[in-house]
Amino acid sequence: MPIVAVLNPKGGSGKTTLSTNLAACLLRQERSVLLVDTDPQGSARDWHAAKEDNPIELVALDRAGSLKSLRGLAASFEWVVVDGAAKLADMLAGTIKAADCVLIPVQPSPYDVWAAEDVVDLIKARQEVTDGTPRAAFIVTRQIQGTKLGREVIEALQGYELPLFTAGTVQRQAYPASAEGGLSVFDGPDQKAHAEIEAITAELLQFCK
Repeated sequence: MPIVAVLNPKGGSGKTTLSTNLAACLLRQERSVLLVDTDPQGSARDWHAAKEDNPIELVALDRAGSLKSLRGLAASFEWVVVDGAAKLADMLAGTIKAADCVLIPVQPSPYDVWAAEDVVDLIKARQEVTDGTPRAAFIVTRQIQGTKLGREVIEALQGYELPLFTAGTVQRQAYPASAEGGLSVFDGPDQKAHAEIEAITAELLQFCK
């Protein structure tokens, strides 16, 4: 029952988009999955509520003290995907403490790269006292293909000395269009978006072994 936290203290970094689509992909693979919304803004809850018969189970744990129950909740599922809170140090620290793996989505922007420093510092501090847990990696999201900025961001992330997923996402209309109805990209026709999420999920399955 790996607990996978999607974290970046910067708002708008694509945490909820990545979390909901990862959960949907795992469910499509017939794995039991729990989606956990730890953001007081409740973006994942809003997404979940937009579809009346949403098949993904969701719970809200949006206070630092409530994160202590996460491991117990996870026991009933094969995978847990946590949509992380932004700008709340106590929530970030509590989620990192509970997680087995952390994914850090970063858009091709220097602001996103700079914002990642805080969560990287928290992860490394935790790893020092737990013999390397949680494992953590970056994912570049909403890339504009072929741009110089995207390549520069990837080079900048290497300075944090955390691995970078080969898979990532490209800026596509399929992501916001599906989210509006509480859906995932798999409910739409964009096969390239399907392939992106499937590739991220496949890499995640290997990373969290």
